[in-house]
Amino acid sequence: MAKIEFSKISKSYGTAQILKGIDLQISSGEFLVLVGPSGCGKSTLLRTLAGLEKLDSGEIKVDDRNIHNVEPQNRDIAMVFQNYALYPHMDVSENMSFAMKLQKRPAKEIKEHVTQIARLLQIEHLLNRKPKDLSGGQCQRVALGRALARKTSIVLFDEPLSNLDAHLRSQMRVEIKRLHQSLKSTMIYVTHDQMEATTMGDRIAVLKDGAIEQVGTPTEIYHRPKNLFIASFIGSPEMNLIEGALLAKLPWPETQDETRRSNQILGVRPEAFKISQGPILPHELELGAFHIELSENLGGQQMLHGLLEGQNVRILVDSMDSFCKDQKLSLKIDLTKAHLFDKQTGLNQRLS
Repeated sequence: MAKIEFSKISKSYGTAQILKGIDLQISSGEFLVLVGPSGCGKSTLLRTLAGLEKLDSGEIKVDDRNIHNVEPQNRDIAMVFQNYALYPHMDVSENMSFAMKLQKRPAKEIKEHVTQIARLLQIEHLLNRKPKDLSGGQCQRVALGRALARKTSIVLFDEPLSNLDAHLRSQMRVEIKRLHQSLKSTMIYVTHDQMEATTMGDRIAVLKDGAIEQVGTPTEIYHRPKNLFIASFIGSPEMNLIEGALLAKLPWPETQDETRRSNQILGVRPEAFKISQGPILPHELELGAFHIELSENLGGQQMLHGLLEGQNVRILVDSMDSFCKDQKLSLKIDLTKAHLFDKQTGLNQRLS
């Protein structure tokens, strides 16, 4: 395990500034996910830690030691890439043991460690096969095994599951989390998939345009988004962002002035809407009629698309309940799960 500290990290390619003074601390043994849209700088930040990119300014410390001038092969870091990068002429066992052989470790130690990692990844039966004889999911397990076999204190993942289908991605997410719990290495995982981020990370760092927008646990990021970008990027389905007359119903001080309301956006996640039946509780607010336009079956839930006070809104309800087009429902929201954003700054005004 190792703790990592990025201090004022900046990186440019020509006139394009990719990283803009990033500060980030990662605890020893933590699983941190870097998430953000394509081009936000998350992979570049990972590669600076691995030594594959040189910094323009700033410093990186591992266990309080500055690694700026340390060669990549001497940084005690393993990396798993999006493309498997397996040696086609070597079988699985040879691929996994290659780095250990370069380190001139004893043959017995190499064999025992490769067997142990293969057992963890459930690929013991594949050790004698060549990469061309493996499926995509099996190749990804081998690439992961090769990185883990090096016994490094830090393991980096650069979008390792993006080439896999949805079922395999789900399986591998679980496998990687289990490995982290077993091995206790410090792991940093880069993805543009917010589902991967929220299901895998101990903490998440959300990047946009080369800067960190928010760092927190998946629960904190989801339920307490710092700004409009976080609110719209994290969560599937996305948060409803509502403007107009509906804001006048809110009991908050920020919404009592008509001029201020024109510069505000109400944020409500689809699951925070409820069909109004029975008494309204103190933390709830009656909203009025919701006009159903479309229903999507999502398995255990269904998504209802429709209009509320002239605004397009999506709500999540039980898939066993029956609804039809043009039906009208009376809705309420849980105010403890609603957010108010400033249009100009994008900041969440309801965060204390």
